[in-house]
Amino acid sequence: MALALAFTPAVRGDEPAATQTVETLHTALLGVMKDADALGYQGRYDRLAPVLKAHFDFPFMARFVLGPGWQTLAPPDQQRWLETFERITIATYAWRFKGYTGESFKTLGQEPAGQDTLFVRTVVDRTDAEDVELTYRLRKTDAGWRIIDIYQKGTISELALRRSEYSAVLKRDGFERLLETVNAKLAAYAAGTATETDAE
Repeated sequence: MALALAFTPAVRGDEPAATQTVETLHTALLGVMKDADALGYQGRYDRLAPVLKAHFDFPFMARFVLGPGWQTLAPPDQQRWLETFERITIATYAWRFKGYTGESFKTLGQEPAGQDTLFVRTVVDRTDAEDVELTYRLRKTDAGWRIIDIYQKGTISELALRRSEYSAVLKRDGFERLLETVNAKLAAYAAGTATETDAE
């Protein structure tokens, strides 16, 4: 999904809270990156878990990535998937943010999006590589603004990628096989054997 890049000033009084959600996440990520070696994978996971649970709308995301397949699951399996999806998302962050080489996060702006959501555009300044553009999509919940998607380079939706992957496994191989696939990734993260492909 292409994003318009002409960001506008806040048009609703609660929009700064959306930006604050993203910046709080970035503060936590930066702290984990700086302490990555001392923390190790499990320490990074444990530190990030409460932050991500507080700032991501995991129930919405877990439903979305399964597409119509979500409705085919019994309530106990829906709960199992929500818990598994939370774990794999946190684990992916704990694996990705495993070192610090002078990076910094900058918020560039925000704009209203469809269906009562907002885009918050940011960039990761890197000293040893090309900067990375990250655009967050947030929706308003009863608990405040929560992240539901992240677009790499402004256009590549992580949620859409996960939907393509997970819904296909569910449709082709069934729910138990989907859990096995995700749990195998979790085991690879914990064992330190994961590759870049696992985190894509």
